[in-house]
Amino acid sequence: MGSAAQDRDRTAKDRQLDEVRVDPLQGALTTDQGVPVDDTDNSLTAGERGPSLLQDFHLREKITRFDHERIPERVVHARGSGAHGYFQVHESLEHLTSANFLCDPTLRTPVFVRFSTVQGGRGSNDTPRDVRGFAVKLYTQEGNFDLVGNNMPVFFIQDGIKFPDVVHAVKPEIHNEIPTGASAHDTFWDFVSLQPETMHHVIWLMSDRAIPRSFRMMQGFGVHTFRLVNGAGESTFVKFHWTPKLGTHSLVWDEAQKIGGKDPDFNRRDLWDAIEAGQYPEWELGIQVIPPEQEFDFPGVDLLDATKLVPEDLVPVTPVGRLVLDRNPDNFFAETEQVAYCVNNLVPGIDVTDDPMMQARMFSYLDTQLTRLGGPNFAQLPINRPLAPVANHQQDGFGQQSVRQGTANYHPNSIGGGCPVVPGSGAFTHFPQHVEGPKLRKRPESFADHFGQATLFWNSMSDWEKKHIVAAYRFELGKVTRKEIRERVVGLLNNVDHELAGLVAQGVGVTPPAEATVNHGATSAFLSQTVLPGEGIATRMVAVLVADGVDAAAVEAVTEALTAQGAVPEILAAVDGTVTTADGGSLPVTRSMTTMASVLYDAVVVPGGAASAEALVADGFARHFIAEAYKHAKPVAATGAGRSVLDAAGLPEAAPGLVAHDGDGAPPQDFVTGLVDAIAAHRHHDRDVDAIAA
Repeated sequence: MGSAAQDRDRTAKDRQLDEVRVDPLQGALTTDQGVPVDDTDNSLTAGERGPSLLQDFHLREKITRFDHERIPERVVHARGSGAHGYFQVHESLEHLTSANFLCDPTLRTPVFVRFSTVQGGRGSNDTPRDVRGFAVKLYTQEGNFDLVGNNMPVFFIQDGIKFPDVVHAVKPEIHNEIPTGASAHDTFWDFVSLQPETMHHVIWLMSDRAIPRSFRMMQGFGVHTFRLVNGAGESTFVKFHWTPKLGTHSLVWDEAQKIGGKDPDFNRRDLWDAIEAGQYPEWELGIQVIPPEQEFDFPGVDLLDATKLVPEDLVPVTPVGRLVLDRNPDNFFAETEQVAYCVNNLVPGIDVTDDPMMQARMFSYLDTQLTRLGGPNFAQLPINRPLAPVANHQQDGFGQQSVRQGTANYHPNSIGGGCPVVPGSGAFTHFPQHVEGPKLRKRPESFADHFGQATLFWNSMSDWEKKHIVAAYRFELGKVTRKEIRERVVGLLNNVDHELAGLVAQGVGVTPPAEATVNHGATSAFLSQTVLPGEGIATRMVAVLVADGVDAAAVEAVTEALTAQGAVPEILAAVDGTVTTADGGSLPVTRSMTTMASVLYDAVVVPGGAASAEALVADGFARHFIAEAYKHAKPVAATGAGRSVLDAAGLPEAAPGLVAHDGDGAPPQDFVTGLVDAIAAHRHHDRDVDAIAA
């Protein structure tokens, strides 16, 4: 116990500190050391558009603390699914890059791809309204290249220093840890309402892009602008696009919510089952190439701004390669969970730009893996280990698996023969970009337009896509308890489109805003999902509802025709086992109808047979199954007496995507063709479904 004099001295010191200390109740933002912060929205850069500076201690502290918040689960992208495969370029791109895997069309570069949701933890479900991660690790001959992207081409924020803020806002609210696996309510929308740069990404999030039908049916984007460098040292800007062979398709929101309860592993199972069945998912790699002299040729778009895209109308996407996933992991933890993607895993010929969001990710991803995987040797785990030989002087640390030999662990050395040597050519060389400017925290003026591309997206949507976007805003904002937050969001939407703001306002109980900035009227032909149909009906799940007395010839004809097209028909009845056909035969049942649900299928077929139809009409579950599928805009078909089941479910006589044949037995070819075409169209949102009770 100290003396009275010491107590007096300590009290005097406390008084001195109190005189200089900022009262926390005044809300001053400080570092962990109590240093007041002048700006927490902009990284310290060399000039307005220059690279982020390592000496920005506030950025590093903020990102570091964020990266180490969760152990061992990923802070974001915790819920994931992965698969092995390969990438092969169509023709050499040596005029653009020296990257070997993009220059040799004979090479099949091994890959491991991980798809994920962003917000939810490992135990969440697959189908929330959320961004989806699309991360590709290419094991090239020159080392690993990680293209860590998403299924949306833009991001919430412009500067990585805001990344902890947006993730904190979207995660479950800290006072009650609600909601699970979905965007937070008041906190997320509070952040959005105060951060206008989020408006472009959020309208993508409110679109059907946020609820993909399958990982195999969603696009992927590198998001950032990268730099390709060829053998002559010439640089070109590039944006990466992955386009699925099966088309870009989505769920309906009501369906997505129900799937979360019926099958939380819906997307994970879909990917696994397709690969096991030999229906290998495939994507086309496309690139937008922008010569350096055109860097500033796109009004309202700065290539370093991650909240913007370069419209394909202005810079077309050129197909350059093929990605195929053909093998499931042998062990989920060892591969899918331990795979470590790092934005700074680059290879010669591919470089980064001064995008402040990309710069922060280069630091953040590596920093996160150090904690999540126990130390700096995570690259030695089998799933992360490069195929290219590794030779350096790194040593020791947690998880060291390499038994290094020799006596020289430094460079230069003579004891070890000077090895490993720094190569004279073929090594990764940073593009010698000229950098200058004052140290400052300031966004460039070219980042200032936060609404123009959100308006472009809205203008480019079809009527049904716009309807879904309005419904999504109403649903999400309807959960926000603070009216002032809803009012601020609607106010920002008024800068996107006045009609959109008014429709959302009507649904969330706030006063529609007065007329705002006039909609610029521009559209893009490439933003709507209606222009991304895909090829055929391969892997589409089709429910065939049957009961005793079903028309066996109709079942056989329909299932054989669908199987021949690559679809997966499943025969569902009230119970497992078999049903007796109208001609006295026995028909095996794939599953019990009550263990499944319409939301797990892409289409429904009801074959004829008077007794079967009568039984299905009397079965409330069967009627609901059909009505729900119809309400979700899925193809529904019937033959013979099966038409009466559709009538009992409340379906109209005719509608888009409704296919029927009145006769018994095997239906004619035009019925089969109509059914296949209806399934290939994915959904039929031009139906009137409001009166359907499902």
